[in-house]
Amino acid sequence: MALADKIVPAPREVRAAGALTALPGIGLLVFGIALFASPGDSLPLTSVLAEGAFYVLFALAVLGCAVGLVLGHTWARSPGVVMALVTAGVGWYMAGPSERPVFGVPIVILGVAILVLLFRRPARAWALGQHEDETEEEAAERGGLAGRRRERGEDD
Repeated sequence: MALADKIVPAPREVRAAGALTALPGIGLLVFGIALFASPGDSLPLTSVLAEGAFYVLFALAVLGCAVGLVLGHTWARSPGVVMALVTAGVGWYMAGPSERPVFGVPIVILGVAILVLLFRRPARAWALGQHEDETEEEAAERGGLAGRRRERGEDD
C-alpha cells in the first residue's frame, strides 16, 4: 500500500502535534540505546539491560503514536494527549525538584504545546468527524467520526 493511501485528511495542528510528539520519543530511544551502550558498574547488568529495554519499547510506542498523528489517524490522539501530559510532568520535575530549569522548562513548553495543538478547534472537529455546519454536540449525537464513516459507507 502506498504512503499516500495511508494518509488520512487531518488538520495542520494534528500533524504538527505528531511531529512534536516524536521529539520525546527520539529522546527516549537515544537514552535507551545509551543505557545498552555503556551499562556502567554501579548496578547489575540485568537491571541496566531491563531499564534500557523499557525505554526503547516506550520510545517505540511514543514514536508509533507520533506517526499515527502525522498520518492523520484518530486513534493516536488519546495516546498523544497522555504523552503530552507525561512530557509536561517530566519537564516540571526537572525544572522544580531536580533544579534543572535549563532542561525542564523547554520540556514543559513542548508538552503544553502538544496539548494546545491537540485541543484546538480544528483538531477537536477532526477527532469528532464534525461537519463544517454542525456543532460539537450535534456531531456527538450523530456518532462522531464513526457516524460520519457510516454515512459515507466506509469501514471503521
